[in-house]
Formats: sequence, structure tokens, C-alpha cells
Amino acid sequence: MAKPKRRYVCQACGSVSSRWQGQCPDCSEWNTLAEEAPETVFSTKHDLSSGGRAFSFVPLDRPVALPPRRKTGLAEFDRALGGGLVAGSAVLMGGDPGIGKSTLLLQAAANVASGGGRAIYISGEEASDQVRLRAGRLGLGSAPILLASATSVRDILTTLATMPAPDFLVIDSIQTMHSDSIEGAPGTVSQVRACAFELIRYAKESGAALVLVGHVTKDGSIAGPRVLEHMVDVVMSFEGERSHQYRILRAIKNRFGAVDEIGVFSMQGQGLEEVGNPSMLFLSGRGDPVPGSAVFPALEGTRPVLVEIQALTVRLASGATPRRAVVGWDSGRLAMLLAVLEARCGLNFSSAEVYLNVAGGYRLGDPAADLAVAAALVSALADRALPADAVWFGEISLAGEVRPVAHAPIRLKEAAKLGFASAFGPAGLEQEGGSDYRGLKLLPNLVDRIIGSA
Repeated sequence: MAKPKRRYVCQACGSVSSRWQGQCPDCSEWNTLAEEAPETVFSTKHDLSSGGRAFSFVPLDRPVALPPRRKTGLAEFDRALGGGLVAGSAVLMGGDPGIGKSTLLLQAAANVASGGGRAIYISGEEASDQVRLRAGRLGLGSAPILLASATSVRDILTTLATMPAPDFLVIDSIQTMHSDSIEGAPGTVSQVRACAFELIRYAKESGAALVLVGHVTKDGSIAGPRVLEHMVDVVMSFEGERSHQYRILRAIKNRFGAVDEIGVFSMQGQGLEEVGNPSMLFLSGRGDPVPGSAVFPALEGTRPVLVEIQALTVRLASGATPRRAVVGWDSGRLAMLLAVLEARCGLNFSSAEVYLNVAGGYRLGDPAADLAVAAALVSALADRALPADAVWFGEISLAGEVRPVAHAPIRLKEAAKLGFASAFGPAGLEQEGGSDYRGLKLLPNLVDRIIGSA
């Protein structure tokens, strides 16, 4: 057996180094390398071909039944999960502090418990009385949830072994858990990995639906080792701005459902309320048509969401440096789009400040938003309002072409359902659903139209 080697693990990304350094070579974070218990390195001559347990194979074409789902009583939560909780699954939920993760899970646990299931809520950050006070504020004081405050994984698993397996188990949060079999403080890479492994193994063996709450770093990623996201079945992100009331629960990874599916909630005094029609939420407050406003049918997973894109241009005196400010969209893509409008369309944005905002605090990553952003920019530059009953979508290339995007019929159907009369998009859009899609007039070749109006 070889001599144990020193190892230093980055607490931000989980990379391992043989020596301490001030800066992590992988994620470039400073002062994040911490020494952990050395691992024993075995000789390459160690034989692993015997002494194990033989297992059997199964044919690929064997019919498999879909896993049964347990509803949480929150339709938006179930939608993001892919239809509900799966027995024996492990879910990792991350989000900014104070965004409402504990509130959402407490409401879901109350619904499961009130519906006849067994729900257990274990908090490592708050005392049981604090959780009980929050439940009282939310009107859930009478829900038959079993509460506990504990941080030792050994104590938690020992206690759970003395009772029937719960249908819904919440651990808030995984960074506060501690295993006495691993050296290191709670929240370190080795502790998070070991604690998550033991809890997930319990969920798989008992059939309990496990939800682990995870802290996030300053850049929004879940704190701890990256392997944590590989260990669980579902990774969810609870997003939103504190200045806005809406919250979005987004599935980043899902072994039992669609990826990028979202659930929309609204933070109210009595907790989180479901938003069945998020398009109406993001389009609320629109009055008379104003220059620089365009409606874009975004697509989150399988759900279409109509959002308003707002643009403002301000002419500057010669010699001044124009400013570019973006909220809710990629600033690099805005710079590219402005360059295309100047080079291919002859529009002058070089002497104007440009401000772009996605209303409601919504964040867009869909390239189909290019056309809506271009329409809003041209409308603001020309000081002419776009049609209030029109939607805009399409990807713009560097050659100035408007290219088709995925799932156009879903976007058109949502726009028609909400009363929009026309849709501007790439050429051939009328072939997606005929010349008239449920009363929606389809108008391709948008760029020529908006440039002519400018």
C-alpha cells in the first residue's frame, strides 16, 4: 500500500490539487483550496477481478412501466417536475437566499401530508419552532408535517430507520449536513458529497421522494462539488428578482421529464401562489402602444410565455461615448444585433445610447428573441409604435437573414389564444400552420417592413 498523499480540494468547483495554491487553476477563485483527508492510493497490481458480487443483465427490449407520480398539490411544481414526485427520486433545488425555496417546499409538504401522505421536513438552518412560525404565517399550522432540526446525517438516518419511510422528505439544506465519518466542516466538498450520497442511498432503498435544498454561489451555480448534480435525478433552480413578485421554478436536469420545463409562482403575503397563465402576468400593465415595445413569444420547455421587450434610444452630441445597458438579455448578443442593423440595414445606432429591458424581470436566453429585439430597437429609433396586437420572433444571422426557430406552432397558438392578430417572423412562417393560424395573420419578411418604417 502506497503512502497517503496530501490533497487540496477547491470548495467552489471541487477540483483536486496536490499542493496548496492561492488561486484555483480551474475556476480561478481565490483562497478556496482546503486540505482534506488523504485518499489511500492502491498499487496498480491490485486485482479487482475477483471477490465481488456477480450481477445479472436484462434485455433492452423488456417493457417498462412509467414510474408512478405523487402530486404535491401545486400544479406548477408538478409541471416542473414532469408530472409529480417519483418514489425513490432525489431532487436538488437551488436558488438565491430569501427567494422562497423553504416556503415552496413547506407548502408542498403540507399538501402531501394533508392528502394522506407522510411528509418530513428536516431543517439544518432553523429550529423547529422557527419553521412552525413560518407555517403559521402561511396558514399551514394545522398540516400534519413532521418537523425536526438536525445536522448529523447519522442521527437523521438512524431516526428515519425507526419509522415507516416518508412519501416526501425535505433536507434544508445539504450544505448544513455533517457526517462524522468524514473530516472537515459542514459545507466542504467532501462533506457535501458524503452526506448527499448517504441520503440519496436511503431514498433509493426506502422509496422516499427526497428533496435537497442547495445554496448557490455568487454566480448563481449550486455550491459544492459538481458531482452533486450528477448524483441526483432532478436539478431545479428557483429564480426571480426580489423587486418583482414572480418566481420561476426551472428544471435544469430531469431524468423523469422534460428539461427546461418551468413553473411560475407569485410571492404574496400568504406564501407562493401559482400562476396558471404567466403570459398575462408579464404582459400586465400594457397600455396604449408606445415606441420601442415588442411582444415576444418565448418558449420555456414545452410552455410558451409571452413577454414584452422594451427598448429606448437617446441621441447624443457628437463626440460623446454612447452607453449600452441591458436587463434580462445577453449584452453580447445586443452588440451583435446592433452591428447587423448598422452594417446590413443602414441604421445608425453609433451616436445613440441604447437601453434594453425585458419587462417583469424575466430573463431571456432564446435566440428567437432576435427579431423582437430588432423590432423594438427600430421602433425606438424611428419613434414609431409597433402594432399592439402583433408578436415577433425569429433568429437574425450576421448576414441579416431571419432564420426559422423551433416550435413555431406552439408560439403561434399561445399568441392566438391571448388575442393577438398578427405574427411577424421568418420567411415560410405561413407554412407552419397555413396562411391563417387560428385567426392569426402571419407576416414574414419583417426586416424589410421595419426598416422601411424607420
